[in-house]
Amino acid sequence: MRVLVTGGAGFIGRKLIARLLKDGRVCGEKIERITCFDVVAPQGLPADDRLEVITGDLSASTQVGILMGNQPGIVWHLASAVSGECEQDFDLGYRVNLTGTLNVLDAARRAGHVPKLIFTSSVAAFGGPLPDPIPDAQILTPQTSYGAQKAACELLVADYSRKGMIDGRSLRLPTIVVRPGRPNAAASSFASSIVREPLAGESVVCPVAPEARMYSLSPRKVIDALVHAATIPSEEIGQVRSLTLPGLTYTQAEMMAALERVTSRQVVDRVTWTPDPFIQKIVAGWPTTFAPTRAEQLGFQRDSSLEEIIQAHIDDELGGSWAK
Repeated sequence: MRVLVTGGAGFIGRKLIARLLKDGRVCGEKIERITCFDVVAPQGLPADDRLEVITGDLSASTQVGILMGNQPGIVWHLASAVSGECEQDFDLGYRVNLTGTLNVLDAARRAGHVPKLIFTSSVAAFGGPLPDPIPDAQILTPQTSYGAQKAACELLVADYSRKGMIDGRSLRLPTIVVRPGRPNAAASSFASSIVREPLAGESVVCPVAPEARMYSLSPRKVIDALVHAATIPSEEIGQVRSLTLPGLTYTQAEMMAALERVTSRQVVDRVTWTPDPFIQKIVAGWPTTFAPTRAEQLGFQRDSSLEEIIQAHIDDELGGSWAK
C-alpha cells in the first residue's frame, strides 16, 4: 500500500505520519511507502525508509499529477491555509484551499485508480442562523472565506466520488485543542494557546470573552478519526460523503476551570482576557453545538472531558509534567 499525505509538515500531518509508520499497516494492508507533501519539509519525523518527503505547491497541477502518478491507495488531503489568513488574504485562501484541492482531485481522476481520499473539512463550513443542535443534514451557509472554501471542496469530493473517480470522505473537524508548537494565523489559535502557554510557564492573552463557546477535539482523537475514516467501507458511508466529527462544546471559562482542576490556580492566572474584535467576530460566526449522529454510528469518538484533552497534551507533548 502506498499512501499520500498532503500538508504532511503540519502538526496533524506529522502525527498522522508517525502513527502510520508505527502501525505499519492500514486497512489491513502493509504500508510500503508514505509520501509526505508540503511547502516545507517536516520536522521531527523519524528516519524511515518507507517515508518519502517532497516539497512543492498544491496549486501547481503538474507537480500534483506526478504525486498521484504513483497511484497511492489512500490520500489524506490535509493541506490548507488556515482561517485567519484566509479571511485576510482572499487570493491565498482560494488558491491553496480550493484550487489546490481541485488539483488533487483532478490528478486522482487522471491517474484512474480510484483512491480513498480523506479530506479535512471544518465545522466552519456551517454558518448563519442555525438550529441547536445542528443536524448532519443542515444546509451549509458559511460566514467566512475559509468556511466557503471548505464547503466548496466538500461538494467537489462528493461529485468526484459520485462519478467513481475517487472514494472520498470529508471530515468536518472541530477546533483542535491542544495544538503543540507556537500560535499560528488561525482565528482559533487562542483555544490552544490559553492552555499550552500556561502549562509551559508563559503568560498569554485570550482575545475572546470567557463565555465564548468552542467545539473541539484533541489531536489524539483527530488522528484516530483520520485513520478510522480510511477503514469504513464505501457503501456504509453512502451518497452523503461529509461527516461532522463528534466533539465537546464548552466555554473558555469552562476550559480554564478544567485547567485549574488538572493543574493549579497559579497556572490559570497566567491567562489574561483582552478581547480582539477581529477574532471575536470570526469566532462568533462558528457553530458550537452539533448532533453528529452519522459519525457516531460509523464509530467516530469524541474526548470524554476537557480534563482528558488537557491531560493528553501534558502526556504527549510535555513529558507528563507542567511548569508549576
